[in-house]
Amino acid sequence: MMQIKRVFNQDSPYKRKARFLALLWTLLIFIGCFTPGKDLPKVDVPLIDKWVHFILFGGFTFLWLCARPIVNLRSLFSLFLIAVALGSFIELMQGLLTFLGRSMEFMDAVADSIGGLLGIGVFCLCARVANKKT
Repeated sequence: MMQIKRVFNQDSPYKRKARFLALLWTLLIFIGCFTPGKDLPKVDVPLIDKWVHFILFGGFTFLWLCARPIVNLRSLFSLFLIAVALGSFIELMQGLLTFLGRSMEFMDAVADSIGGLLGIGVFCLCARVANKKT
């Protein structure tokens, strides 16, 4: 049985699997964000688009931290900047690739950034709790 503590530390034997999941998740972000607007399902939930961005980028940072569980301020800040840059790049491309029927929305980039920050926070919390249990 997998010991939860081993998932969140630098010696984790699960880093390879986590890297695969992180790459898959990153690919999911690109597929979802560059799917033409007309092909997306219509969902009647307020701010669903922002929630999706929030969850996608929270998962992004969480999974990449599982793949490389080095928890120091520099690595956390670097990953946060990567999430912000990726979210901003995607929004810029959505604005430029008008044939997709998508548009550039500043608030999507904000949701990406907040989600990225939340993913980092959840990872740090899980690591802290897991390392307190022995």
